[in-house]
Amino acid sequence: MRIVLGIESSCDETAAALVTGERVILAQRIASQDDAHRPYGGVVPEIAARAHAERLAPLIEATLADAGMRLDAVDAIAATAGPGLIGGVMVGLVTAKALAMATGKPLIAVNHLEGHALSPRLADPGLEYPYLLLLVSGGHCQILLVTGVGRFRRLATTIDDALGEAFDKSAKVLGLGYPGGPALERLALAGDARKVPLPRPLLGSAEPHFSFAGLKSAVMRAKSASTGPAGAGEGIGFSGNAAGPELAEGPDYTDADIAASFQQAAIDCLVDRTRRALAKVGPVNALVVAGGVAANQAIRAALEALASGHGLPFIAPPLTLCTDNAAMIAWAGIERLELGQSDPLDVAARPRWPLDPDAETVRGAGVKA
Repeated sequence: MRIVLGIESSCDETAAALVTGERVILAQRIASQDDAHRPYGGVVPEIAARAHAERLAPLIEATLADAGMRLDAVDAIAATAGPGLIGGVMVGLVTAKALAMATGKPLIAVNHLEGHALSPRLADPGLEYPYLLLLVSGGHCQILLVTGVGRFRRLATTIDDALGEAFDKSAKVLGLGYPGGPALERLALAGDARKVPLPRPLLGSAEPHFSFAGLKSAVMRAKSASTGPAGAGEGIGFSGNAAGPELAEGPDYTDADIAASFQQAAIDCLVDRTRRALAKVGPVNALVVAGGVAANQAIRAALEALASGHGLPFIAPPLTLCTDNAAMIAWAGIERLELGQSDPLDVAARPRWPLDPDAETVRGAGVKA
């Protein structure tokens, strides 16, 4: 039975996990940095890197103790080598290199996005290649055809903001604090998703790409326009362009209405774009969603309905595997180890690392694409 130690430090979660080739998570620990970043309304890279450096070694020791194991009992060390905040990535990767050198175990440098992409296979033994993956997180929004380990064909990407970023920024506009995505989802339960006329960028366009900058801006304007409870009290209108339909003077929107309407607009875009991508690929075994935004229950329900309408299974990892975690990194390491793959000790950390390096650049897209 192969056992891999996984290390994740690409953003603001310090994590370690031990996973077996039989898909058993023997132990995992995650140290959140939410309290450190909350005063700034977002992740501060320097604070994140310092926290990783302080927490990672004791976290690994505690994870091994939880499993009742010694480090020399693992078969390999897998660590996120990118993409992500380069300071944090370097902390995790250098730690993994030191452990690999000290024990003589193979080092496996894992693409963080591949960790997300393969995490549904950790949770569901029946998931076989190929599958269509919607990868939605704070930094990425892509649709990929996954045909094997390290084999990805990107069908769509965002030309501006990722959906997770739009969730967090919209939550900030509504005064929900950090992290904003889960708070916005909770607030949306109390709102009317039909109340605020928000845009659906790129809806119906031929290529299944995403755009969320206009939707995010429309939330800001709706908040400013609202005279309803918790609104700003100053009605301003705006025209029906990329920012959205025209708002009436002083509409009676609550923050819950804005949150629900934003979430529904995002869902409509995801479903439309994913439907378009399904029409562009051949037979697949499942529709899969992964990444931090995949924890949103309303999004899961809408995608499950889409998959059912196409006669496909819908697979999403459990919530603990949606957000950044080390179990998915360990599992990606196991999949690569089974193929005889490992990396040299001089492998470099990478702030950007596309899953499909041959994908064409999308006109209008920034470096995140």
